[in-house]
Amino acid sequence: MTNGDLVRAQALLDRVLLADGHNDLPWELRVTTGPDPVEAVAGTDLTVRQPHLHTDFPKLAEGRLGMQFWSVYVPCQFEGHSAVTAVLEQIEIVHQMAERYPDRLALVDTADQAEAAFRDGKIASLLGAEGGHSIAESLGVLRILRRLGVRYMTLTHNYNTTWADSGTDEPEHGGLTEFGRDVVREMNEIGMLVDLSHVAPSTMRAALEVSSAPVIFSHSSCTAVNDHPRNIPDDVLETLAAKDGVAMVTFVPGFISPKVAEWDDQLRQDMEAAGRDYRNIDQRTKFTAERGGPDKPKAGIDDVVAHIEHAREVAGVDHIGLGGDYDGVATLPEGLEDVSKYPVLFAALLERGWSEEDCAKLAGKNTLRVLRAADEVTRSDA
Repeated sequence: MTNGDLVRAQALLDRVLLADGHNDLPWELRVTTGPDPVEAVAGTDLTVRQPHLHTDFPKLAEGRLGMQFWSVYVPCQFEGHSAVTAVLEQIEIVHQMAERYPDRLALVDTADQAEAAFRDGKIASLLGAEGGHSIAESLGVLRILRRLGVRYMTLTHNYNTTWADSGTDEPEHGGLTEFGRDVVREMNEIGMLVDLSHVAPSTMRAALEVSSAPVIFSHSSCTAVNDHPRNIPDDVLETLAAKDGVAMVTFVPGFISPKVAEWDDQLRQDMEAAGRDYRNIDQRTKFTAERGGPDKPKAGIDDVVAHIEHAREVAGVDHIGLGGDYDGVATLPEGLEDVSKYPVLFAALLERGWSEEDCAKLAGKNTLRVLRAADEVTRSDA
């Protein structure tokens, strides 16, 4: 790409809100300092560059990020009441972030508020709960999360819940149980977006059938480009578009690059042979360090572009967005190493002939449209 493309991309993102569907910084702050939300946020100064993080305010400024769904992630090892406690602690971390950095972050709940924050030069901050196990099979807890500002919930993480099948676990429910369908209906009723990242294709199809509102994928890519269980099959992309949802393409190397996925699959086989569980992220990190080589292959911007353009071809330009998964994985593609690099991606798209209007749709217009549809439900209940 030329320097001119990069300058155009930077100028575009200065005037168009850039939304990202998934960032795991809140969990990384917890890992760094501990579970107490006040200490977790106070323990890392985000106003200066943090080499061990993908996300800090200097990088965010360079990346021109305008709106972020902060993941209030809870590992699947937390169950029942402990999962509820953990998700509440993660929600408080995001609130603490907004209170500690009021000149940089604005905690918002609607698309209109997000656009107002962007005009004020702040990053509009919303919450997304990653993993339906965090509600401990309680619609009451689900409603409490929405009352606390959670705008989407990912129905599963790496393991099945008692009511929904994960894409990385053995199927148990044929997608959704009747309670799982009730969860989707309740999310529609309270204006919480249904997030289908992490779930099995059968769960995707069942949720799309049940949901009366547009759904999202907060951080997934395309099965047709890389056949990985975390990606979206073409028929699901088509149904998603028909129901006016949005697929936020992720940057995770194993999801976007066939050669990285092959390396990951060998790691999974080696872990299974050693009696370890690949789905357990802590076990995976430890095993990889102990195992040594071979070195993990690199993914690049071209891999991400391939998924974006495939999703555009199948679902249409009105149904795509971005969900980088920064601070949720150890490495990112070359050229997209941290949150400062969004303009580089848009420069690559401009170089390939994308119009600025289509780039604006990818950047945030589509995500705002789906969020605004859920806002209408919330307003009607007010």
